Amino acid sequence: MAKTDLPAEIAKLSFEDALAELETIVGELETGQAKLDDAINFYERGALLKRHCEDKLKVAQAKIDRIVEAADGALETKPMEGEPGGVDV
Repeated sequence: MAKTDLPAEIAKLSFEDALAELETIVGELETGQAKLDDAINFYERGALLKRHCEDKLKVAQAKIDRIVEAADGALETKPMEGEPGGVDV
């Protein structure tokens, strides 16, 4: 599997579903109760879910960047909250 490829069952997940599963995995790993093989499997799946969530966020950011309009109607990119120059609420 190439680095950019994700298993089909992960690639089809929405951001929210992937994040929920990732939170469940983190909870399982934090308990320290999983057997070693299970913990490794959890970690591997968690890494894939994390990458999927990051990819979804990048796509969303690109869409937001395209829709922000300046007062004169020209499209411009404005920094998001938390970025340098962005507005923190």
